[in-house]
Amino acid sequence: MSTRVFIVDDEQPARSRLKDLIADCAEALPVVFAGEASTGAQALDWLNEHEADVALLDIRMPGMSGIELAQHMQKLPHPPAVIFTTAYDQFALQAFEVNAVDYLLKPIRAERLEAALNKANKFAVAPPALKNLDRKSRQFLSVSERGKVILVPVKDILYLKAELKYVTLRTAEREYLLEESLTHLEQEFPDDFVRIHRNCLVSRPAISGFERATTAEGEGHWVALIGATSERLPISRRQQAIVREYRHL
Repeated sequence: MSTRVFIVDDEQPARSRLKDLIADCAEALPVVFAGEASTGAQALDWLNEHEADVALLDIRMPGMSGIELAQHMQKLPHPPAVIFTTAYDQFALQAFEVNAVDYLLKPIRAERLEAALNKANKFAVAPPALKNLDRKSRQFLSVSERGKVILVPVKDILYLKAELKYVTLRTAEREYLLEESLTHLEQEFPDDFVRIHRNCLVSRPAISGFERATTAEGEGHWVALIGATSERLPISRRQQAIVREYRHL
C-alpha cells in the first residue's frame, strides 16, 4: 500500500511545492498525496475524518505551531509519523536531531524529502520530546472523544478540576475530560490560571468576585464566583491569599 502524506502549511505556495515533490518521490517510493490544511485546527478536523501515514508540518504557523499540532495529534487513534518543515530556527533543528524527529529545511529538495519519507516509519514522535522542543504555552488543550480529537482554546476555559484520574475542563458551554496532570497544567499556564484548591485551577479572567460561605460543619470559608456560570468554587485555607491579591488589583 502507498504511504499517505498529509501537508500542513499556512502558505499556499509551500503546499503546492510539497505536492509537486511528493509526485516526484512517487517515481521511486510508493507514496501519495493524501490531503492538506493551512492551520492546525483544520489539520485536526481533517485527521479526525481521514487517516495519513506521514504528516509534513510547518513549524511556524499563526494560531498554532506545528510543534503544538504534533502534540495534539498524538491523541489520535492512529497518529501519523511527523516530519517538520521549516525555513529557519537552527536551534529547533538541533533539538529535532537529538530527539530523532526528522525535519526538512526550506527550500526542500526532492531527494531530501525522499530520504525523510523512506525512514518515516522508523520514527515515533514521543510527546515528552515534542514538549521539550517548544517552551511556549499551548494555545489549545485537546481531548479525545469517540475516536476524535477536540481542540479547546485555553482562553475559553473557566476552570480545571482534578477528579480521580481525570481533570474536568469546564467552558461556558460544557465539560470535557482531560487526561493531563493538574500540576503540569499549572506550571505551563502560570499567567492564565490560579490555584484556589489542591484540586482546582481557575482562569483568572473567569473570576467575577468572592463570597463568604459556611460549611455543613458551620465553618466559614471563601468561595470564588465564576462569572460565566452560577458556580461557586471553594477556596482552601492555604489559597485564601488570592482573595487579598484580587482586592488590591
